[in-house]
Amino acid sequence: MASALLSFFGGILFAVIALHGPWFIRLPVRFFAWLFMGTPLLLQLFLIYFGLVQIGIDLPAFVAGVIGLGLHFAVYNSELIQTAIIAVDKGQMEAARTLGLSRGQALRKIVIPQAVRDVIPPIGNNMIALLKDSALVSVIGVSELTLTAQLAIGRTYRPFEFYVVAAVCYYIINLGLEAVLRRIERRVQAAR
Repeated sequence: MASALLSFFGGILFAVIALHGPWFIRLPVRFFAWLFMGTPLLLQLFLIYFGLVQIGIDLPAFVAGVIGLGLHFAVYNSELIQTAIIAVDKGQMEAARTLGLSRGQALRKIVIPQAVRDVIPPIGNNMIALLKDSALVSVIGVSELTLTAQLAIGRTYRPFEFYVVAAVCYYIINLGLEAVLRRIERRVQAAR
């Protein structure tokens, strides 16, 4: 859940900076996005958990997992949100500015809500991918469903049963997430 929130709000922040930030902030954010999109999530988790220790930053495995998943998907959400912000009619910004809102207020109150509303389905798909990719945090020692299944297999030597149970659990969680996302999409469509 924490990774999903980080990926959503981080994606909005990265998108706004990439489109409207000053160049000295925009360039590092774009480089960061390029770097995260060009490397695998597993490598990013290793770098955050094992690599940061080398420079004196020792994060617990859970925190490293949340940060790794959150930042990885924030970059992808940022690309979606940037596209949606660009797609909002420029007249919306002009009208907001005419009404006396600052550029930041117009973005926060007018443009971004419209953009986010348009990207709910693809961001929902990213949230489902995040849920599935959360199994990767088991490699840095975070006890989640896949690692729990592996530990049970180590005690019982019955891999098929435990992997099937883990797959069924992931599928049930996925169905619940899909139902929540469909409900959000219907509410957004009804509000239009």
